[in-house]
Amino acid sequence: MTTATATRPPQATTADFTGTLYQLRLFLRRDRVSMPLWVLVFGFAPALYVQSIDDLYTDPAALAEFAETTKASPAEIAMYGPIFNDSLGQVGLWKAGMYFTLIGIAMILTVIRHTRMEEESGRSELLDSTAVGRYSGLTAALALAFGASSVIGMLCTAGLLGIGLPVGGSIGFGLAMAGSGFVFTAVAGVAAQLSTSARVSRGVALGFLGTTYALRAVGDAGSGTLSWLSPQGWSLQLRPFADERWWVLLLLLGATVSFTAVAYVLLVRRDVGAGLIPERPGAPAASPALSGTLGLAWRMHRGTLLAWTVGLSIYGLLIGGAADSISGQLGDSETIRDIITRFGGTESLEDSFVAYGFSMLGVAGAAFAISAALRLYAEENASRSETLLAGAVGRSRWATSHITFALLGPAVAMFVAGVLGGIAYGASVGDIGGKLPGVIGGALVQLPAIWLLAGITVALFGIVPRFTPVAWGVLAAFGLIFMIGSIIDAPQWVRDLEPFTHLPKLPGGEFHVAPVVSLLALAGALLLIGLVSFRRRDLR
Repeated sequence: MTTATATRPPQATTADFTGTLYQLRLFLRRDRVSMPLWVLVFGFAPALYVQSIDDLYTDPAALAEFAETTKASPAEIAMYGPIFNDSLGQVGLWKAGMYFTLIGIAMILTVIRHTRMEEESGRSELLDSTAVGRYSGLTAALALAFGASSVIGMLCTAGLLGIGLPVGGSIGFGLAMAGSGFVFTAVAGVAAQLSTSARVSRGVALGFLGTTYALRAVGDAGSGTLSWLSPQGWSLQLRPFADERWWVLLLLLGATVSFTAVAYVLLVRRDVGAGLIPERPGAPAASPALSGTLGLAWRMHRGTLLAWTVGLSIYGLLIGGAADSISGQLGDSETIRDIITRFGGTESLEDSFVAYGFSMLGVAGAAFAISAALRLYAEENASRSETLLAGAVGRSRWATSHITFALLGPAVAMFVAGVLGGIAYGASVGDIGGKLPGVIGGALVQLPAIWLLAGITVALFGIVPRFTPVAWGVLAAFGLIFMIGSIIDAPQWVRDLEPFTHLPKLPGGEFHVAPVVSLLALAGALLLIGLVSFRRRDLR
């Protein structure tokens, strides 16, 4: 009896939450730039999508044709989700379903940053030594992410109501967005308890998100059964503007409460700075592959490289598979056909769709490049780089080992995505040999813009290391301009600020050397500036 009492987790008291509001204020201050950006983009972009569809499809018959053709395209349903009717709200928000996944990514990054990353750096231990409760850090991080998801949901609802959509559907979509954010916030809270490494915890949470996305995609493209195992599938199955299923909110709420409870139970069962996944001891002697900085960098980046390659390749495969159905989906709408061909740079609607799709994939590839380059920042911030640089390893050699993977990693991932996308596209039209080279070219031509983002990250690391993560904000701004700049009819000079617009439109379009060389030169200059600045500054 005594043993059972001793091993029982202690009951939470109000003292365990002491300091939560103070930590929440600290987190809000640290996220005063990135969080408002996430909220505004996710809050208002869905309404902009609907407004663009309303401007392009003025005839209800055209909306009906779009919906029917979409239902017959498993590849597009897998990418974005099912379309349930031909109402303006459903058709306009069909592609906005991707935000149910994107909001999950944003909330995961936010929670891990303010929980496990703080523990890994030792800052949370300093805070815990003061008059703050055991649960205050996790509670503040969850409150921040829950609050941001709630505001996003409210802005979505307000934006959709503002353009005249029905009240029920507008509220339903806002709740679906917030619900998806809630679930993955709680999932991140659980993942933060599992490992001593923020990288591993982030990988666990993002891996869960990727798995649920795959379940949703396979389920929606097939019988639909697997979709009910996915939070993204639940958000779609709420069916805004299609006889809303309000009871689906109970699934989102139940998952949120369950994961949140598990996070607190796991938190009380571990020590500060520790994780529930035990660290494995290394081999007694290092393998020959770890004899140099490049081998060490490969060991650190190989898992990320595999994950990004698989993710981008699946999306490339879906783009290629959906290209053949795009003509029937757009029907007789000359306006939207003109837009697609203008974005794609060729008169072939299918080629233009693939070119535009791989431009969007390039934005994702840039995220891979930034993630790999940020390893420099993470290693220095954790003081691990100081140990290496204290020996016979020079700064340039160490930094170059990670930069190599920031440049070659996206190249490998984009190439594989181009191969699979080209095979899928060629198979759908019966001309693999004719389509494959062009699609591979469309994938690889994104690399100058991708490498430019890597150059920006390295330059920030070398010049102002404290602000290196601002590279994510630069990518978010570029992505925002690229995806909705034309929808809101932004001035041309604004659209020219992001690099992906200037690249040749392949397959099908003309290859112009000047923008490729210009972006490569700019990327190279930024990389050089970052390396030189890093060599001359003090370590943090």
